[in-house]
Amino acid sequence: MNPLSASLDWLLDRTVVGGYTSVGYRLRGLDGLSPDPGGRLEGARVVVTGANSGIGAAASEAFAGLGAEVHMVCRNRSRGESALAEISERTGSDRLHLHVADLADLEQVRALAAELADELDSIDVLVNNAGALLAERERTPQGHELTFAVHVLAPLVLTHELRPQLVAAEGARVIFVTSGGMYTAKLDLGDLQLDRRDYDGPDFYAHAKRAQMELIGELQRRFDDGVSFHAMHPGWTETPGVEQSLPRFHSVTKPLLRSPEAGADTIVWLAAADRAIAEPGRLWMDRRPRPEHRVPWTHSEPGESAQLYEACAELADFDPLPVQSQRPEGRRGPTGAVRSLPSP
Repeated sequence: MNPLSASLDWLLDRTVVGGYTSVGYRLRGLDGLSPDPGGRLEGARVVVTGANSGIGAAASEAFAGLGAEVHMVCRNRSRGESALAEISERTGSDRLHLHVADLADLEQVRALAAELADELDSIDVLVNNAGALLAERERTPQGHELTFAVHVLAPLVLTHELRPQLVAAEGARVIFVTSGGMYTAKLDLGDLQLDRRDYDGPDFYAHAKRAQMELIGELQRRFDDGVSFHAMHPGWTETPGVEQSLPRFHSVTKPLLRSPEAGADTIVWLAAADRAIAEPGRLWMDRRPRPEHRVPWTHSEPGESAQLYEACAELADFDPLPVQSQRPEGRRGPTGAVRSLPSP
């Protein structure tokens, strides 16, 4: 990136609104660029959750168009079949597979993992994209607050259950799709499911996304088997979820919202880019690393990400992985040394 482009990128990032919109995506020069110029996704095995619409469907189509074998995880069978048929017709791919599971139910998550493990001996890319923003507090069959379960517990269980397949891929990437809402939230370790708060959909969503971000580095420290973990922010994107869950926001910002394809671009790029392997454990947007915090009061204390991971393991009933080395918490460079997140 030349100095002028880098300065423009920095300015867009600091203005937030400009950087999140379709205008920011175009000004960064990403429109029309292939996320996989080297053809590395040809034949890759990719799993995408929440794949029947929005960013998940766009990512699935991009992967299929680049020659990957795509396993689309959808909650609703008929919508999943419709999305798969449309993507197959547009891309000409016959390597699309549908898996049906409600990720709010951890038993279905485990059944999904068993189904995938039965079919695949390796997985190159796992995209944890499925999400939920609800109008009222809901509980899962296991009694968990549903927003926290879908965004935090379900992807943790799925990732752990698929660990043998990810490790077998030698260079697998696990990508969590997050949201700018996390910039407003601080992790509440004493009330992870916010049971002591009155329900507020956007606040609960933002807290779950903050928890996701806290777990990225922790997963990187514990897996450490050639699997790289990443979070990505798609920007403000036109999706059915945004329109249904945030109608006022949608109506105000609609002219500036990104297409689902633009929102999914960094997901696909992370699946192929060398930089993703060299710089794991980060937050990305528009193919560049971004700060994990915008204001100081959202920072957690040292050790809290480890406590979060252990608490989630207990809630979701899986065996926590030990830390693979004594490296301190933090974002890691290629050699494992702790490094601060640079300014974009």
